[in-house]
Amino acid sequence: MPKQKTHKGTAKRVRVTGTGKLVREHTNNQHKFEVKSSSRKRRVSGTGVLSKADTPRMKKLLGL
Repeated sequence: MPKQKTHKGTAKRVRVTGTGKLVREHTNNQHKFEVKSSSRKRRVSGTGVLSKADTPRMKKLLGL
């Protein structure tokens, strides 16, 4: 039986923490910052933990 391949698009967007949680960047944080409020820019900066509902599907894509 062939090996399962890692989904490279997911691997570039999601990483696994030391405790096994999945972490991702927030959306709306790439360009056009002049039209976004300061509070919105602060809110979307940094990383966020993936939701509990999405975690099993993402782990499967990552081959975990």
